[in-house]
Amino acid sequence: MKKNGKTFIISGPSGVGKSTVLAALFQGREDLYFSVSATTRDPRPGEIDGKDYHFITADAFRAMIGEDAFLEYAEYVGNFYGTPKKYVDEAMAQGKDAILDIEIQGANQVCAKRPETVRIFIAPPSWEELERRLTARGTDSPEKIQKRLLRAKVELESARCYDYLVINDTVEAAVDELRAILQAEHCRPAERIEQLAEN
Repeated sequence: MKKNGKTFIISGPSGVGKSTVLAALFQGREDLYFSVSATTRDPRPGEIDGKDYHFITADAFRAMIGEDAFLEYAEYVGNFYGTPKKYVDEAMAQGKDAILDIEIQGANQVCAKRPETVRIFIAPPSWEELERRLTARGTDSPEKIQKRLLRAKVELESARCYDYLVINDTVEAAVDELRAILQAEHCRPAERIEQLAEN
């Protein structure tokens, strides 16, 4: 009998390197599902429906809210963003672990509905390094970088409520830690005893 997958939330401040770490984690892994958010904003050039986002109308999004079809959702700069339950549940039923890359507020919504969700926070090795990474991106003004750093400090305080904290010093080390966490979560007694009972 195929065991169900688990849900893992990955959060972390802007510029910490979540996308890079997750891309490396997913390499060669058929047992992981990356949760694609739904949004009411228009696709940007090159974005693909179903890969980057599920692009839907505001009316369709509101209807889904009414049907309790989201694990979490929020409105940001006039557009809605949310995590549809359907795709996460389908992946988990196939035995895949679902990985949600969402912010702390969204993580709290998910955990209120599904307390068994595992929360992992990715932190920078130092504030100096986070500032260096944000500056190296070349996308933000110095004022905006300072705002991001202030927000990152607030987010790090909230990370105390998370199950795990991974420091992204090098991508390889961060990915190793994430793999270890995923593995460890599948070694919990409740799951292992279930497996033994089936044998």
